[in-house]
Amino acid sequence: MKKIISTDNAPKAIGPYSQAIYFNGQLFISGQLPIDPATGKMPEGIAAQTEQALKNIKAILEEAKFTFDDVVKSTVLLKDIKNFAAMNEVYGKYYSVKPPARAAYEVANLPLGALIEIETIAMRVCK
Repeated sequence: MKKIISTDNAPKAIGPYSQAIYFNGQLFISGQLPIDPATGKMPEGIAAQTEQALKNIKAILEEAKFTFDDVVKSTVLLKDIKNFAAMNEVYGKYYSVKPPARAAYEVANLPLGALIEIETIAMRVCK
């Protein structure tokens, strides 16, 4: 049975979807925009936006009792692929050991004028 995961420490969904779904040991986190849940605003620049999107992912992971070590796949959507290196520098701080599989794409546009959106899948890691 699927369980909806929601936290006030990440931005509310801006449409008919859940922040995350837990199902059968897997956590599917919807694409996280770089919205600060306390202010409802986005920071300027790709580095700050990447940091905020990852903070939002962290809040959802923690709500579901997961960590970044449990993440197995990420999809990064970039408004401009020229921001790849700057995004990668921030992203690497969260996944410095055993990073997950990942895809990154340039897209025509993102909601609310964001420069980045990150979708994440986590699973319970077998020890």
